[in-house]
Amino acid sequence: MKPQGGSTRPQGVAAPDPQRLSLNTATTKERWGLAQAIEGCARHGIRGISPWRDQLQAMGVAQAAAAIRAHGLTVTGLCRGGLFPAATAALRAAAIADNLRAVEEAHAIGAQCLVLVVGGLPEGSRDLAGAREQVREGIAAVLPAARAAGVPLAIEPLHPMYAADRACVNTLAQALDLCEALDPQGVQGPVALGVAVDVYHVWWDPQLEAQIARAGRRVLAHHICDWRVQTRDLLTDRGMMGDGVIDLPRIRGWVRATGYAGFDEVEIFSALDWWTRDPDEVLAVCKERHQRCC
Repeated sequence: MKPQGGSTRPQGVAAPDPQRLSLNTATTKERWGLAQAIEGCARHGIRGISPWRDQLQAMGVAQAAAAIRAHGLTVTGLCRGGLFPAATAALRAAAIADNLRAVEEAHAIGAQCLVLVVGGLPEGSRDLAGAREQVREGIAAVLPAARAAGVPLAIEPLHPMYAADRACVNTLAQALDLCEALDPQGVQGPVALGVAVDVYHVWWDPQLEAQIARAGRRVLAHHICDWRVQTRDLLTDRGMMGDGVIDLPRIRGWVRATGYAGFDEVEIFSALDWWTRDPDEVLAVCKERHQRCC
C-alpha cells in the first residue's frame, strides 16, 4: 500500500515535535537486540525508547539502564506486564509475581510506565466475565508495589480480535472503569493506573474521542502505527504511519487535548515488511512519517 500521507491536521494541533518520538523495540526486534536499538535511537536522534522485557533481560537490566542513561534516552514505557487470567490459583499467583518483577525492572530503567497487556481467556475457558474479574484482581494485587516504586501501570486495551488470547480489555471505556475503581485518587493526585492509547487497537471505537477526553491525565502512553486495509496477519502486519486508514492527526489531537505532553511511540509488528528491512532504514522512515503523517 502506498503512503496515504495522513489526514489534514486538526486546527489548533501543533505539528509533532521530532524530539518527542520514541521507538518501541518491537519495531526492530528481528534484526536488533536492545543494545543495538539504544545505539540506533541515539544515532538517528530519536530521544525515546520503549524496550520489551525479553530484550531487556537478554541485555541485562543494569547494563541496559546504564546504556540508556549514557545515550540520554527517555524510557517511555516497558512492555509488558499483564497476562493475569489463568486456569489455576498457582498460575495466577505466578503471573502476579512476574508482574512484580516487571515493576522492579521498569523502576530500574526509569520507565515512565509499565504497559499491561492484560491477558485473555484461561485455557479451556469460555468465561469472559470471569477472565475480566481475574484481570481486576491481578492489577489490584500489583498496584501497591507499582505505586510504591513510582511506576504507573498503563492498561493497553487491545482490539476485540484479541479478546480470547491476549487481552479481554478491549476498549478505553473498559480500561478506564478499572482505573477509576482501583485508583480513585488518580483523579486529583499522582496517577498510579492509567492507559496506553495504541491507535492500532482503538481507532475503530465510535466512543474514542469521548473516552480519550475522559481519560485526561490517565493517558500515560500514545502508540502509533497504521491499519492496513488488506491486513494479511492479525498480529504481525501493522502498517507504518501513512500506509493505512487511521486518522493519526485527529487522534493525536484528542490525546494532546488531555494535556498529554509525552512521546509518540512507534510500535510496528510487521513480519512481511518492516521486520525484513535494515533497521536504520526503518528508523529513518519512522522519523519522516512521524512528521508527515501524524
